[in-house]
Amino acid sequence: MSMSLFLRNLFFTILQPGVVAGLIPFLLARKNFENAFAGAFHVQHGVGMFVFLAGVTITLHCIANFAIHGRGTLSPADPTQRLVISGLYKFSRNPMYVGVMLTLIGEAIFTQSVDLWGYSLTVFTAFNLFIIFREEPRLKKDFGTSYHEYCKTVRRWI
Repeated sequence: MSMSLFLRNLFFTILQPGVVAGLIPFLLARKNFENAFAGAFHVQHGVGMFVFLAGVTITLHCIANFAIHGRGTLSPADPTQRLVISGLYKFSRNPMYVGVMLTLIGEAIFTQSVDLWGYSLTVFTAFNLFIIFREEPRLKKDFGTSYHEYCKTVRRWI
């Protein structure tokens, strides 16, 4: 992977999932995060951390897969040049979105924030609309038959 591709992926990782699953949840639930870290450790904290780490791991794995196999980034502004169907993409057409959602759900569980649960639902709805009306049509146009065949064998989510 070239240094340019690495830097572009780093930039878009910070810009997109970093803001959606990091900055905005922190701003929405700052007090909840502070209280969760200041108080006693409970089961929900362990569960939340596990779900959060699973989500971050999935997201980072997918970003690396996009760079290595797709020769592009997670951003629609700098998309992959090849259709990525390896790794977690064998099981879901959108594992990166699944990873971001798990990250958000982990934060909501950890903090017990109603605002984060509402935000997570809003983000999931936005992801669905974006995928159905923007991303899938672009992938059909860019990758044609190979994307159509991929859609026949791999589900949108899980």
